[in-house]
Amino acid sequence: MRHRPMGSLALLLAFPLLIGATSLTASFDRPVLDAHNRERAALGIPLLRWNADLARAAGQRASDLARGARFGHMLYHARTEPGENLWAGTRGAYSPQAMVQRWSDEKRDFRPGIFPNNSRTGNVADVGHYTQMVWRATRDIGCAKAASASEDILVCFYTQPGNFLGERPF
Repeated sequence: MRHRPMGSLALLLAFPLLIGATSLTASFDRPVLDAHNRERAALGIPLLRWNADLARAAGQRASDLARGARFGHMLYHARTEPGENLWAGTRGAYSPQAMVQRWSDEKRDFRPGIFPNNSRTGNVADVGHYTQMVWRATRDIGCAKAASASEDILVCFYTQPGNFLGERPF
């Protein structure tokens, strides 16, 4: 087990070469993907790949939210629809890494087990973004940011989606 984190770290460092890093922007896409993959590497689970189609769809969703659509998660019922993480904060005040870090910070309330019984607080909403980030079956991610007059909004879409009742996140 000692070698597992080191192997994951090596894979994380080589990851840009494996996926063709030129397709990702250094200012947004790469930091968001890397922040997700640091969490996954620490757990020894497969790293995520950037998916341009998911990023375009996330961009449309972020734009809709920035224009005043009701801020809340889409309801999905099938494993064929993407999972979703949402974040909003003061416009211009957060880096992409800091935005994703808010989701990563939920691990402080995470406890291993069967979803949705993964929250030390008893409220799955306290860990749901984190569990989506590290859901074992998720392989692809696409994210986008849009801004309203006062907020930046980050949307990430994931396939396969996570947070399925009766399953273990990883």
